[in-house]
Amino acid sequence: MIESDELLSIRAAELYYEEDKTQDEIGSILALTRWKVGRLLAQAKASGFVRIEIVHPRARRLPVERRLREAWGLTDAIVVSTSGVDDQDELQTRTAQAAADYLTALRPTPRTLGISWGRTLDDVARHLQDGWAAGVDVVQINGGVSLNRRAGTAASTAVTIAQKAGGHATLLPSPAILERLETKQAIESDRAVSAVLDLASGADAYLFSAGAADAGSVLVDSGYLTAHDVTELVRRGAVGDVVGRYVDSAGAIVDAGLDGRTVGLPLESLRGAQLSIAVIAGAAKHAVARAVVGSGLCTVLVTDEETALSLLDHPSSNQHHDGQRGTP
Repeated sequence: MIESDELLSIRAAELYYEEDKTQDEIGSILALTRWKVGRLLAQAKASGFVRIEIVHPRARRLPVERRLREAWGLTDAIVVSTSGVDDQDELQTRTAQAAADYLTALRPTPRTLGISWGRTLDDVARHLQDGWAAGVDVVQINGGVSLNRRAGTAASTAVTIAQKAGGHATLLPSPAILERLETKQAIESDRAVSAVLDLASGADAYLFSAGAADAGSVLVDSGYLTAHDVTELVRRGAVGDVVGRYVDSAGAIVDAGLDGRTVGLPLESLRGAQLSIAVIAGAAKHAVARAVVGSGLCTVLVTDEETALSLLDHPSSNQHHDGQRGTP
């Protein structure tokens, strides 16, 4: 009898999902009541015989999001589907769009949004629609005056996000990394720069990404570090950078000297924030994603399905579950 019901549920599912028959039509074909057909279709789904997948590029993986929130103590998680993704560019586009959608739906809307810079944030800025919010001011949280051809990227990202929200952008007029500690200290003590950092430290929300520890880093591309520098950082345990600061798998600073010459908010500002949104996607960033989430650097993660599953399959012993957000 059980086997008969199973076969009937499969046949009913085939007629309903593949031949577009109504439940009444299926009842006539199989000599069953409409109620029995409905029960068989529900049984087919519950038994795993039917899998419904939404394949639109903006589709989200809600069950994975729930597991991610519960496993890592996140306030929220946004996970985009990787179905039909052919390359890293498409994956980046989907994740950036999801981050833009999340910002647009965010309530209450932050009055001041602190942002980092880089390729991911630039993509998020481009995907935001004009009028995504009303009167949101944007402030840079780390230095971004480039040393070469990528000049202007950090400033244009902040200005674009602010303009599309009818707000103002406050830029941090400094390189990301200085050659000498004394120079960095002098810059941060400058009245104009310190005023920006003070504004950034009081932002209502933060939006940032993370870079993989490899030669493709935007910090290498922008001329701050060399490929050899990054190789040495990896040798010392670096898994990636967060707002220009290289961290290990536990989210700890790898090179105190380099960190001391880096201009911008310290990582503790992200850990103490009520709302800090990390946008991280791609296989190359699985390790740094674990470091960010596991060390409490974000309250919200926007990521792709494979990165999310990696986080669920390889939990960290440094998970941040103390609930003490908002206490610097």
